[in-house]
Amino acid sequence: MAACGFAAAQPATGPKCGVAQQLHPPATPGFTGPPDNVAILSHVHQTDDFECSLRARCAYGDPTHKEPGMKKLEFKGFFWHEQCFRCMACNAPIGVGAFIPRGQEVFCPNCYEETFSPRCRKCSRVITSFGVTYKNDPWHRECFTCTTCHKMLAEERFTSKNGQPFCASCFGQHFARRCAACGGAITGLTGTKYCVYEERSWHRECFVCSACKSPLIACGFVAHGAHILCPSCAKDRPTC
Repeated sequence: MAACGFAAAQPATGPKCGVAQQLHPPATPGFTGPPDNVAILSHVHQTDDFECSLRARCAYGDPTHKEPGMKKLEFKGFFWHEQCFRCMACNAPIGVGAFIPRGQEVFCPNCYEETFSPRCRKCSRVITSFGVTYKNDPWHRECFTCTTCHKMLAEERFTSKNGQPFCASCFGQHFARRCAACGGAITGLTGTKYCVYEERSWHRECFVCSACKSPLIACGFVAHGAHILCPSCAKDRPTC
């Protein structure tokens, strides 16, 4: 039996298109190189007003400890006994080698990277060069891929489902509703509008009379079995 209806286009619902932001590597201001980033090694003199920056954690137990021949390191107004100028993570002596300061603590480059650099959500490894962020999670660019086809998404249109990223093609193939006319995906990723009647959906441009192909958006129509007809064409069809 034929049934009459009226259709209006509506925006396709579902996950919105995502945008991954570029992630910059962490700043490493303490690498030696420029003169003002070099720790200066010198002797501690008995007349020096010296106090080790580690204070209670000083290796000698007394941050003001001095003895003949002792050496100190200075960096931007902070002082350490030579024996105290060590990586706070691995305890390796730094001397006049490369280091990264964090407050009054110093770290060797490897430990700083392991301790403070962001880690990729997918592989859990440290991100040392430019990566991307999505929903506040950091990723290596090469790790931010479609869950299904593994295409890199750093500069592509994508969406997500259950927290997993998908390219537009895979999302449409696996999750989107299907147009009753062309069978194509209705994703909403490009602002697509669609029509729905009972259990069926159509792209806006596919919602046309099955006989004369005239558009049916905002028009009356007649559902005749699997066919959608304009009122004029429906007159030529049997009603049962």
